Amino acid sequence: MARHVSVWPRAASELLDVQHALAAAEPARWRPTAVAPKVGACVVCFARGATGAGAEGDPAWAAAAVLRGRRPLADSVVAGVGAAPYRAGLLALREGPLLQAAVRALDIVPDVVLVDAAGRDHPRRAGLALHLGAALDAPTVGVTHRPLLAHGAWPGDARGARSPLLLDGECVGAWLRTRRGARPLAVHPGWRTDVEVAVEVVLAAGDGHRTPRPLRHARRLARMARARGELEARARS
Repeated sequence: MARHVSVWPRAASELLDVQHALAAAEPARWRPTAVAPKVGACVVCFARGATGAGAEGDPAWAAAAVLRGRRPLADSVVAGVGAAPYRAGLLALREGPLLQAAVRALDIVPDVVLVDAAGRDHPRRAGLALHLGAALDAPTVGVTHRPLLAHGAWPGDARGARSPLLLDGECVGAWLRTRRGARPLAVHPGWRTDVEVAVEVVLAAGDGHRTPRPLRHARRLARMARARGELEARARS
């Protein structure tokens, strides 16, 4: 399936077709085989100060990182632009190419990649977390602060407590309490992962913080690159 999405669609109508195909795909399921798998993550940051939801051509910086436990193994940063305006359910048009480029630039291939995006919690059951995994031919897990469309009661307050996120009666993810007393995260199975594996990966990548360490590491790199880029842009103006 990955060969069919190696080139990201440029038009919404094309993306809808790809999303329907990805939702119907049945790739082999992945499960961690190492005690401490290499967990990657990728994040996009857009330039600050713009108004509106986000326009095509917005300056952007994507970062990716790979960690084994607490130890960073590799990271990368790619500068570019948003390939499309922001539209709910069509995030792949805007961010997909940059995220793929950042992960491909890593010197070490991760066993699984965390993505700041939804998976099956999507109008066509194929959000960016799932699409990116298919494009990379890598297992993926989405981690977001809230669901896109799904609903579910919050879990208990203990670390590791979880509860299902449902969309039209289907379990498409889980609320997961990664830190006692903190708001739970929405965890989304992506490419080649299911809810149980997604929860397992996110918990294993935590270190007492609410957000998994690989995502925090990638987000910090992207924000640092953005700050440098904006400083250089001001110096040129």
